[in-house]
Amino acid sequence: MSNLKVDYPGARNDSRETSAASAAASRSGIGRQSSGKGRRRGLGRPRRDKPFRPLRFRFRLLRWCALALFLAVVPFFLLIRGGVFAYQQWGLGAWPSLAVSAAATALLLALYAWVASRRLRAGKGLKSLLTRGAAAIGIAYVAYSLLFVGGANVKSEEVRAEYASLHPLLRVAASTLILADPESVITDAGRTPDFYRRMGLSPNESSLHFEQDDGFVHALDLRTIGRPEWRNRAVELAFWALGFHSLRHKGTADHLHVSLRLPG
Repeated sequence: MSNLKVDYPGARNDSRETSAASAAASRSGIGRQSSGKGRRRGLGRPRRDKPFRPLRFRFRLLRWCALALFLAVVPFFLLIRGGVFAYQQWGLGAWPSLAVSAAATALLLALYAWVASRRLRAGKGLKSLLTRGAAAIGIAYVAYSLLFVGGANVKSEEVRAEYASLHPLLRVAASTLILADPESVITDAGRTPDFYRRMGLSPNESSLHFEQDDGFVHALDLRTIGRPEWRNRAVELAFWALGFHSLRHKGTADHLHVSLRLPG
């Protein structure tokens, strides 16, 4: 039997073309899969950096500063305005009114600390420490306001001695004013009938500079001479917004009279 093999050129060419086509198809499939994965991963298109826009950045910075200022002012407003509201509208006494507003302010500060600790992803122990510390700072500020006034913020040692006779809410408000405006000066607080006689005036028995039935003086005077007029107006409006009665007096000397009216 013969072992002679006969090759057909047409069949060989067809098999080569088939092999080449299948290899090309395989490479095309792999290419499509890789390009699909690239598009899914965001690698199909070149990444473009956002252009820096100074106006938008300034607006965002201004918005964050306004938010920070608002968050800083709210606890003081709650402490003072809340206490005045409780004193005048709910008829609570001097100390209960301050206790209510101080407790509310401490809770607000604790909430601030809790939110901040969550943002920072603080641990449970640190979160508890920050929350309690913020509340303690609020209580400490109230105690400081009630007990201390700087010598540079009173006209004389006599006025400094009268500071303790002021209504607690008035003391906290005055301390907050000094914190915001360190150049503020209390020129007068408690008065007696002899004070008016020395000034050549008849005593005003209804003056809130006298000690009231609750044992506290309900008025103080602030210096306005030698200060910018816009600053005096700002202080007057601030006390008015906090629930106090503020009035510019130009009788014996130009000053700002601030008083806390009695309930009812």
